[in-house]
Amino acid sequence: MTSVEPEGRPQTEEHLRLDASPHDGDAWRAWGPYVSGRQWGTVREDYSADGEAWSFFPFDHAHARTYRWGEDGIAGLCDRYGFLNLAIGMWNGQDDRLKERYFGLTNSEGNHGEDAKEYWWHLDATPTHSWAQHLYRYPHKPFPYAALRANNASSGRDVPEIQLVDTRVLDEDRFFDVVTTHAKGAPGDICVTYEATNHGPEAAPLDLVPQLWFRNTWAWGRDDRKPVIEVLGDAPEGTVVLRATHAHIGVIHVTAEGTPEALVCDNETNVSEVFGQGESLSPHPKNAVDRAIVHSDPSLLATDGRGTKVALRYHFDAVAPGETVRVRLRLHDDAWVDGAPDAPPLEGAFDQGFDDVLTARRAEADDFYGAVIPEHTGAEERLVARRAFAGLNWGKQLYRYNVREWLEGDPAGPPPPEARKAREPYARNTSWTHVALADIISMPDEWEYPWFAAWDLAFHTVAIAHMDPAFAKNQLMLMCREWSQHPNGQLPAYEWQFGDVNPPVHAWAAWHVYVLDGAQDRGFLVRVFTKLLFNFSWWLNRKDSDGSNLFEGGFLGMDNISVFDRSREVPDGWRLEQSDATSWMAFTCLQMLRIALELSRVDRDWDGLATTFLEHFFSIAEAMETFGTEGVSLWDDTDEFFYDVLVDEAGKGSPVRVRSLVGLLPLIAVANVPAWAFDELTDFTSRLQWLQDRRPDLTDSLLHSQDGDVVHNSLTPVVRPRLEALLRRLFDEDEFLSPHGIRSLSAAYRGGAEIAVGDTSVHIQYDPGESSTGMFGGNSNWRGPIWFPTNVLILDALIVIADGADGDLQVEFPTGSGHKVALEEAAFGIRDRLISLFLPGEGGRRPGTPREHPPGPLWDANPTFSEHFNGDNGVGLGASHQTGWTALVAHLICTTPDTLREEIDS
Repeated sequence: MTSVEPEGRPQTEEHLRLDASPHDGDAWRAWGPYVSGRQWGTVREDYSADGEAWSFFPFDHAHARTYRWGEDGIAGLCDRYGFLNLAIGMWNGQDDRLKERYFGLTNSEGNHGEDAKEYWWHLDATPTHSWAQHLYRYPHKPFPYAALRANNASSGRDVPEIQLVDTRVLDEDRFFDVVTTHAKGAPGDICVTYEATNHGPEAAPLDLVPQLWFRNTWAWGRDDRKPVIEVLGDAPEGTVVLRATHAHIGVIHVTAEGTPEALVCDNETNVSEVFGQGESLSPHPKNAVDRAIVHSDPSLLATDGRGTKVALRYHFDAVAPGETVRVRLRLHDDAWVDGAPDAPPLEGAFDQGFDDVLTARRAEADDFYGAVIPEHTGAEERLVARRAFAGLNWGKQLYRYNVREWLEGDPAGPPPPEARKAREPYARNTSWTHVALADIISMPDEWEYPWFAAWDLAFHTVAIAHMDPAFAKNQLMLMCREWSQHPNGQLPAYEWQFGDVNPPVHAWAAWHVYVLDGAQDRGFLVRVFTKLLFNFSWWLNRKDSDGSNLFEGGFLGMDNISVFDRSREVPDGWRLEQSDATSWMAFTCLQMLRIALELSRVDRDWDGLATTFLEHFFSIAEAMETFGTEGVSLWDDTDEFFYDVLVDEAGKGSPVRVRSLVGLLPLIAVANVPAWAFDELTDFTSRLQWLQDRRPDLTDSLLHSQDGDVVHNSLTPVVRPRLEALLRRLFDEDEFLSPHGIRSLSAAYRGGAEIAVGDTSVHIQYDPGESSTGMFGGNSNWRGPIWFPTNVLILDALIVIADGADGDLQVEFPTGSGHKVALEEAAFGIRDRLISLFLPGEGGRRPGTPREHPPGPLWDANPTFSEHFNGDNGVGLGASHQTGWTALVAHLICTTPDTLREEIDS
């Protein structure tokens, strides 16, 4: 995909690298931190009959069992295809296994679902991966695997998860901080350092064990070519050199400083250890390194210096308190070894030039983010934005999944259970056999969500576009390509069930990315718009069962927001017409309309599609007013709120009276029609005039106002009295407005409430923190906490409203305070509350820091990015490395009120 470079783009060295390498396979992106944070327990590695991915390939197998589709590691580095991997292992002299990957509890083990039980931070990274730093916190004491499992298993949902810090192994700062740094001297020349600092009060032993290995591609009967890693016997003095030879990526050398012990084996399963019986394909299986270091048993190691996995063991008997030990490696491709222009000779791998590369790349990263983050930004906000961008860059992972091959099994393996091929929902992804991905994809969280999620990804791209618009555009297009998007137009949700329904937010994201990239790349708009037309048609054909223009999407990303699972537990004899599903469709109509209008400015042939989406919007807006034989509306006049409605076979409706984000989402279906459209687009204006003359009942969602000579035209299904009622609830601190953003469920249910559902009643309760329900695995909670994606959408909408026909609206902020402000000021009040989650408060503590991060300078210096946040105090919840959609805080920091308004209503 070509990229149009906007005028005025900064010309820092990193920007120039981005210009030279817009695609994943380009030189500067050929190597990056694409190794997953977790490969075990994923759907891709699950070949069971029952689909229990967590138990089919558990953590306790990972050190000795070969993966089929990917690899994982700590602060890993690999080529764009994931063939050759480099990551750090370590051992504190006491653990029962080599620390090679992050540990966490599975969905069934945790008292609130899956949860990582480690501490790490993404310190920095540039989008071409010319510079990257990562911090991992490793205890001196034995890692308490068994205690974490047992303590969480015995805890109920009424208490928080037991975390590593609760086991006391980190008391008195008894841990090493292990910082990994990658710095590219050239696209195929990567300087790597591992630095471990002892923060404890006593000396402690440590092994740092960098490991180089090939992903196993040869054992499955599909490609028998086997690569090799050799320990060279003629390495320059004071170094160890590994030569890795692969049929596709060529020859790669890794030079290690000093004389570490080289431990050689194969990336093969230790069959007898994992399964209790059977013979391994290699006498030197992948856990030979663990066996040699941790158990003092070298018997499984290869002795000829050749294999597909090699570990370099650096042993430190006692690292003194405050001392830092350092290991240096240099990875270089064959072109560099053979004398690429200006490359130093192999013998000089660690001369002054090595540290010069690190110094230069760090300075260039500073220059890059100095240009990306606005100059006026304060130091703390700048740190937060830069850490968010770092997480987005570290969160780019190689995702391989060919569903057809996965369902069929491999020629060299046993045939898969027949149950795997049954039709959904009894088997997984059987109607998605076209999916064949081998791409670098932005992940929500590298451990809890090491797989893409369609609506998460759309939000990621908006933050990414500030620093790397080409990658942002490529990601949006990837979801719409033939090997991702279903032939029926549906976008894949996530690997656990591609056929689940995620909210249609891609048009919104595409518009933002287009504007952030300078609003010049209309080719991108054409490509993404034409693909999204298929997705829009899928929604119309599949999610509007009776043609009423009211939609039944399912859970729609808000996993447990309702009193029942909206995908699977709708009471018999009823269908659920969803306020949020219908709002999402009205919203996406307007986003598609905005793109069609933009394309029409240059090519009038798009004028007709603008008209199409205008009419679709009018129909949906009208349907939100009234539908069915009893004329029941999604709007409830008594409560002044939008609700989901259960409809029986006779068409009689019964509202589900839960005040949640479901009822606030109609606010996001708003757009301001630019004045030029009425002057320049003949099809659009003539059809609109026809509708106004003959169907005024449809066009009452087109609002007009005049400010001097300026006429404002806004499209919204929420007319002024209803808007004012919704805003009163939105800004009410006893309902939705929290100190740090908008809650997902009204705090009015703090003590619990009984809600009528059809012919029965059910209980719902506001949970500001961890989920008290097991719905959707129990670790996702939309019954109170603050979630960034919906907050940003509502913030967007409020600014659009303030800039349109309702721009004169004054609101109480907060409700009941008597403090009247313009709506735009209230919107930016929400923005400031969201950003405040990440800024140091009293004692230096950041409100959004998770409970399990203790206070103190070693902890408070590092912002975290949680999946969601406590609805009362803002404490971080869920996945704590969610620099996916929570990285939208960088978007908020990088957009002033003026630039955000321009971006939203360009």
